Amino acid sequence: MSATRKDGARHRAVGHLDIIKCFTWEISSINNYLEELRQVWARTLGISGPQWMILMAISDLDKDDGVPVNVVSKLLHVDPSFITTQSKLLEKKGLLRRKPSPTDARVVRLSLTDKTQKHLASLAEQYKAIREYVFEEFDQDELTAFTEKLATLKNRLEKACIRVALDL
Repeated sequence: MSATRKDGARHRAVGHLDIIKCFTWEISSINNYLEELRQVWARTLGISGPQWMILMAISDLDKDDGVPVNVVSKLLHVDPSFITTQSKLLEKKGLLRRKPSPTDARVVRLSLTDKTQKHLASLAEQYKAIREYVFEEFDQDELTAFTEKLATLKNRLEKACIRVALDL
């Protein structure tokens, strides 16, 4: 089935739902497509999608002195033990470095190896082209406003999860 026919069929399937349900399904679909892209890029390094996300978080957050495990875990919304386990595997593959913080030896700081930085640089043009294509409908102000709205929704969903957990 062509992409256009698939898209049309999906729109008919959700067309009868209320707007909040439609929004929820659209976000779910967006997440699935993002996961598919992560998997493609992760395979270029022989790693998993979640490991790719760890490398991307470090790439975005590192300011030359590494990123604490807990900062990466908060950004990815996962337990720090998951980051610790996966970062050890990534270290064995030569994709990142783990070193104790110079101010607190209990804190492990993560940074990308030169090998990983070169690999990411080799993907930069493809990533830029994808990003430009996906976001071509938005100017800077629209994208900023939309991102702020999504952040508000994320924060409210986090609070809703806490409420639901407390009610059970």
